[in-house]
Amino acid sequence: MTSPTHAAGDNACTEGSVPATIETDRGSIRIALDREEAPATVANFLTYARDGFFAGTIFHRVIPGFMIQGGGMTEGMERKPTRAPITNESDNGLSNARGTLAMARTSDPDSATSQFFINLTDNARLDGQKDQAGYTVFGRVTDGMDVVDAIAAVETTRRGGHQNVPRDTIRIEAVTIDDCGEGTNDGGNT
Repeated sequence: MTSPTHAAGDNACTEGSVPATIETDRGSIRIALDREEAPATVANFLTYARDGFFAGTIFHRVIPGFMIQGGGMTEGMERKPTRAPITNESDNGLSNARGTLAMARTSDPDSATSQFFINLTDNARLDGQKDQAGYTVFGRVTDGMDVVDAIAAVETTRRGGHQNVPRDTIRIEAVTIDDCGEGTNDGGNT
């Protein structure tokens, strides 16, 4: 698979924004990554994408009216080995609004690695507060919310000690990054 060609416009390379596509077996989700407001988080996501890490991961957690989460588990519900965690950037002024991408993490604010989620509704309660870190928003869906909403509507079950797992596997086949003068990427595929 090669990097797809996309029309200019909202998805075009602009200063501070990196357009990309999350290719799933249910359809494509176009995203714009905000490297201006979340530089370390976007750099981390780009590294995983350029390494082809996301290929073969799944959306393993689906909670209607809340979010869909993926980017770190295999179809067998095993965690893929990741790089070191990154520093939380939830104080960047971006809110967990419908259609935004944010980093999944544990209770430790600086524990995010590869897993991300897409907000299905406005989830301002996930934003950072005065003395409490939130969940770092680092991008937004620019096209394909119909795919996101279709994923959110699937039947879920319990599997491998995890709740809210789609009964039928939803695979991430690749994350491709548009060439913004930083070199090309084909999600690890040629």
